[in-house]
Amino acid sequence: FEALVHNPLNIFHVELAIEDVNDNSPVFRKPALDLEIGEWTPPGARFPLEMACDEDAGTNSLLTYQLTSHPSFSLAMKEKPGGKKQPELVLERALDREKQSSFELVLMAVDGGDPARSGTVQVRINVTDANDNPPVFSKSVYEARVAENLPLESLVLRVRATDADSGSNGRVSYSFGSVPGAVRALFAIDSESGEVKTVGLLDFEEKNKYIFGLEATDGGGLTDHCEVHIDITDENDNAPEITILSFSSPVPEDAPTGTVVALLKVRDRDSGENGQVSCELSGEAPLSIVASSGSSYKVVTASALDREQASEHRVTVVARDRGRPSLSSSTEVVLEVSDVNDNAPVFEEAEYSAYVAENNAAGALVVRVQARDADAGANGRVSYWLAGGSAGAAGAAALVSVEARSGALYAQRSLDYEQCREFAVAVRAQDGGSPARSSTATVRVFVLDRNDNAPRVLWPAVAPGEAPGGAPTPFEMVPRSAEAGYLVAKVVAVDADAGRNAWLSYELVQASEASLFRVGLHSGEVRTARAVSERDAAKQRVVAVVKDHGQPALSATATLHVVLAESLQEALPELSERAAGGEAAAGELQFYLVLALALLSALFLLSVALAVLARLRRAGPPGVL
Repeated sequence: FEALVHNPLNIFHVELAIEDVNDNSPVFRKPALDLEIGEWTPPGARFPLEMACDEDAGTNSLLTYQLTSHPSFSLAMKEKPGGKKQPELVLERALDREKQSSFELVLMAVDGGDPARSGTVQVRINVTDANDNPPVFSKSVYEARVAENLPLESLVLRVRATDADSGSNGRVSYSFGSVPGAVRALFAIDSESGEVKTVGLLDFEEKNKYIFGLEATDGGGLTDHCEVHIDITDENDNAPEITILSFSSPVPEDAPTGTVVALLKVRDRDSGENGQVSCELSGEAPLSIVASSGSSYKVVTASALDREQASEHRVTVVARDRGRPSLSSSTEVVLEVSDVNDNAPVFEEAEYSAYVAENNAAGALVVRVQARDADAGANGRVSYWLAGGSAGAAGAAALVSVEARSGALYAQRSLDYEQCREFAVAVRAQDGGSPARSSTATVRVFVLDRNDNAPRVLWPAVAPGEAPGGAPTPFEMVPRSAEAGYLVAKVVAVDADAGRNAWLSYELVQASEASLFRVGLHSGEVRTARAVSERDAAKQRVVAVVKDHGQPALSATATLHVVLAESLQEALPELSERAAGGEAAAGELQFYLVLALALLSALFLLSVALAVLARLRRAGPPGVL
C-alpha cells in the first residue's frame, strides 16, 4: 500500500510480508482409504495412497508419512515433481483370504513445523478371492399375477441369484435377456436388487400374459438365466362413453314441461356388471333424464323455464357402471333459454322530480328517465314517449320533449318562474316486442326562481311628471314642530321574485338635509332623524333605494318631496315657488289646493250653522225653531 506524508508532502510505498506460523495440521480428504488386494497378488506390489494437504507454507507444509507396523505391509515414498512425496503401500508377503480377509492400518502425515502437527487416516484393506463360482437363480421359472390397472413403478416380482465368491466376483447384477421391445416398454428390472417393476400401462384387452427371460451376471463375467411368466387379470378399467346424438338449444322460455332437450347414447367396453351403466343429472336445473330404448337416454324439461332468472342452465350427465370399484364419466350440457316478451319495462322510479332554473336555454336537459326491461333483444329495447301530464300531452309537449332512445327530457322553451312554478308530465316506456308492453312514470318539474325582477315602488308612485311632459309628483308636509322619529311617509315596494330574491331592504341614498331623515332598513318608513329646526329649508327632497337579496342584487329608487310647514296656508308660498318651475306641475297643485280650500270652507260653514241652531234651541220656544 502507499502512505502519504505531509510537511513536506511525500509518498512512500509499503510492502508488508506475513510470516507463516505452523497453525494448520495435515488433513486427508477422505475419512478412510479402502483397498482391495487379490490373494493372488505377488509380494512387492505397490498401491498408491492418498496424499495429505497442509495449508501452511515453507517447511511447515513439508510432509512425511508413517504407517503402523505390520509384517505383511510396509510404506514407501515416491518422489513427485515439485518436491512432494507420494506414499505407497508395499505388499511384503502373499495374502491368504482364507486365513485373514481384511486388514486395518493407520497412515500418519507429519509436517515440518516446530512444534510439528500431524493428521491420520485409516487404511482398510480387503483381501479378494478368485472368481471360481458362477451366480445361480433361486428358481428357474418365476410366476406373478397382476391386475391390468397396476400403477407405474409398481413391484411385480423379485428374482434372486447367489454367487459363492466374494468381492466383485460375488457381486451379481440383473438384466433382461433377449426380449422384444414391447416387454421393455412395459417392464424394467433393477440391476442391483432384481426387482421387476412396471414402466408402462398394462391392458388386459390388448394382452393378458407376458413371458420373457432374465440374466444374472457376476463381476467376473459368469452368468445364469431364468424365465418369468406374468399373467394380467381383467379389471373394470373402461369408463362409460357418452355420445350426444341430438341437442336442441336454445329453447324458448315458454316451452311446456317435458320438452326433449337432448338425446344421449351411453356405451361401456367392459362386460358383465362392469358394462351395465346407469345415468343421472348433476346440478341445479329444471331438467331431468329418462331412459329410452336400448342404451339411449333423453334429457327433458322438468318445470317451467324463465330466461329472466336464468338465461342458461348447465347440467352434468354422469354415467356410472356397476363394476367394483365403479367407474364413471360425465359430459356437460349447456341449455340456452331464448326470450319471450313477457316483461313490461319498469322505471327506476315511479315519480321523478326535476329542478330547472328559470330563463333556461331552449333545449336544455331537464332530467333523464330510465326504464329497464328484463327481456332481451327487441323485447328489451325500450322507447320513450310523452303520455300527458298536468296540462295534457299537448300542453306538456309545448314545455318539454323526450328523446325516444335515451329517455332524456329537454326544455322546449325558456321557462318563467313568475308564470309557471311547476308542472307534471307523464312519460311512457314501451318495449319493441310484439305485442308491445309499456309502463308510465310521472315527471314533476319544479321551476327555480332567479333574480330577474327588480323591486317595483308602489308608493311614492313614480308620477308622470318626472317623465317628460308629465305632472308633478305628490309631496308630504311635515310641521316644523315635528320631533325626532316623526313619520313622514312609508316607501312601499314589491318584488315579483320569490325567496331571497324578494327580500327587500331600504336605504337612504340622497337627501337635501342628510341628517334630517332616516329610512327603516326593512320597513321602508321615512322618519325624521332629529327635530326640525328653523334653519332647515322648507322644501326637502329625499331619495331612497330599494334592494333585493338576489345574486346579483337588483334595485329601484323612490323620490319623496317634503314641505316643512305648520299648515297648508304656510306651505302654499313654497308650493307656488315650486309651481313656477313648470306650468303643468302648478296646474295640478292648484287643483289640489282649491279642492282642499273648498272642503275646509264647507266644514267651517257646517260648524257655524250647527252652533247657531244649538243656541236658538236653548233660547227660544220650539215654535220659533
